[in-house]
Amino acid sequence: MRFSVLTSAVVAALVGFGGTIAIVVAASQAAGANPEQISSGVVGLCLSMAATSAFLGWRHKLPIITAWSTPGAALVAGSQGLSIEVAVGAFLMVAALILVTAAVKPLGALVQRLPVAVAAAMLAGVLFRFCTAVFTSAQVDPMLVLPLVVLFLVARRINPFGGVLAVLGVGIAFAFFLGEVAPLPEHMPLPTLTLIWPAFDLQALIGIGLPLYLVTMASQNLPGFAVLQAAGYTPPTRSILAVTGLASLITAPFGSLTTNLAAITASICTGPDAHPDPAKRWMASPCYGLFYILLAIAGAALVALIAALPAALIATFAGLALLGPLVNALGTAMGDPARRFPAVLTLAVTASGVSMAGIGSAFWGLAAGLIALGIDHAGRR
Repeated sequence: MRFSVLTSAVVAALVGFGGTIAIVVAASQAAGANPEQISSGVVGLCLSMAATSAFLGWRHKLPIITAWSTPGAALVAGSQGLSIEVAVGAFLMVAALILVTAAVKPLGALVQRLPVAVAAAMLAGVLFRFCTAVFTSAQVDPMLVLPLVVLFLVARRINPFGGVLAVLGVGIAFAFFLGEVAPLPEHMPLPTLTLIWPAFDLQALIGIGLPLYLVTMASQNLPGFAVLQAAGYTPPTRSILAVTGLASLITAPFGSLTTNLAAITASICTGPDAHPDPAKRWMASPCYGLFYILLAIAGAALVALIAALPAALIATFAGLALLGPLVNALGTAMGDPARRFPAVLTLAVTASGVSMAGIGSAFWGLAAGLIALGIDHAGRR
C-alpha cells in the first residue's frame, strides 16, 4: 500500500463527482424530481459507486473503477415531458438490459457490432445542446459566465482534469460574490433514500431507456474495458456488467441513474502513477469506494448548494464539463469517411431535439443514421 494509491483514488473520485454532479442534478430536475428525490438519487449513486468499485476491485484484484453515466445524465436532462416515476421505469429497463447483456453473449456481441460512428454521433448530438447552452447563458449573465470560460481555457492547459474543478470552485465563489446565490437552508439536509414507485411508459422506454442503454454501453462500458486492456489487464466483462447491472437495478427505485464502468477517470487509477506494481493497483478500488461513502454522507448538502446556484452557472458548468466528451464523440463519429454521412445525419437529427410520437430525438437520430447506413451498404452491393 502506497500513499499514491490513496491520492489516485481521491483524485479520481473528485474528478468523477465534482466534474459531473451538476449534470446529474439537472437530469433529475428535468424529470420533475423534488429536492428530496434529487438528494436520494445522488446518495444512491454514491453508495453504488462505493459498493461496486470496492467489490469488483477486491474480487478480481484489478483497479476497477465505476461511475455514473454522464452521457446518460445529459440524455435525461435534455428530455422533455418526463416525470421522475417514468424516469425510474426507464432506469430499471436499462439495468435489466445490462443484466441480460451479461447473461446472454449474443446480445453483448450485437451491442459491440453497433456502428461506432453512428453511436458516437448520437452521443455528440445529445451533448451538443449542453455545450451551446454555455454561450446562450453568456448572453443572459456575461459577468458570471465569460470569466469562467476564460478560466476553463487556461486551467485545462495546465491540467485537463483540473479545468472543470477550477470552474466549479471559482464559479461558486464568484456567484456568492455577485450575490446571485439563493438563500441556503438554515439546516443542511441529512442524506436519505426516498423510494420512488416506477411508471413504465412505452414512449419513454423507447425514447429514453433504449438510447440510455446504448449510450451507457457504447460510451462508458466499452471504453472502460479498453482502458483496462490498455493498462495490461484482462477485464472480467461479464462480472462487471452483472455487478453494475444489479447495482443499477437496486438503486434505480431511489431515483439513481445507471451505474457503469468508468473510462476517463479510471485511467487515473490504472497507470504507474497509482502504483509501480500493476498487481497492487487494485487497492485503489476500495479506497475510491471509501471516498464515495464520504461523498454519500455529504450528498444532500451538496445537492442543496447546487440547487441554490444561478441557472447560468449550472448551464456553464455542465456545458464546459461536456466539451471534452463532445470532442471525443465528434472525432469518433467523423473518423470513418465511409460512415461520415450517416453520422452527420444522426448528429443533426439528435441535436435538433425533435420529438415524434412522444419519442425523443436520440432514438430518431439513431434510427436515421442506421437507415442511411443500411441504404449506403445496399447501394454498394
